Amino acid sequence: MTAIVATARALVGVRFRLHGRDPAHGVDCIGLVALALGRSAPGGYALRGGDPARVAAALAEAGLVPASADDLLPGDIVLMRPGAAQLHLGVWTPTGLIHADAALGRVVERPGPIPWEVIGSWRRLF
Repeated sequence: MTAIVATARALVGVRFRLHGRDPAHGVDCIGLVALALGRSAPGGYALRGGDPARVAAALAEAGLVPASADDLLPGDIVLMRPGAAQLHLGVWTPTGLIHADAALGRVVERPGPIPWEVIGSWRRLF
């Protein structure tokens, strides 16, 4: 198991909070990924909308490189489009996807394939 997966799994059960960055108070998908990567996270975004190129640039700045969404490895960061005007990030694991689920109100590990459109994926090479 990678350190990214282990850190993300430690956050399973943490409540969802838009712009959340602290597990004691809640996290959103960006907070989850930032904590899993050991990085700070950007703010100033809405729950809906977003620019995939801006997300890709932030992930590149965090030291990740593009990876094949058809060949995900544990610890890969996945950018998805769960709705027409929404972007969502998660961490791929050996069994599925860890993500901050606003509808369930917490961070969950969802087994099996990703149910949403995958826009891209990134991985840390070191």
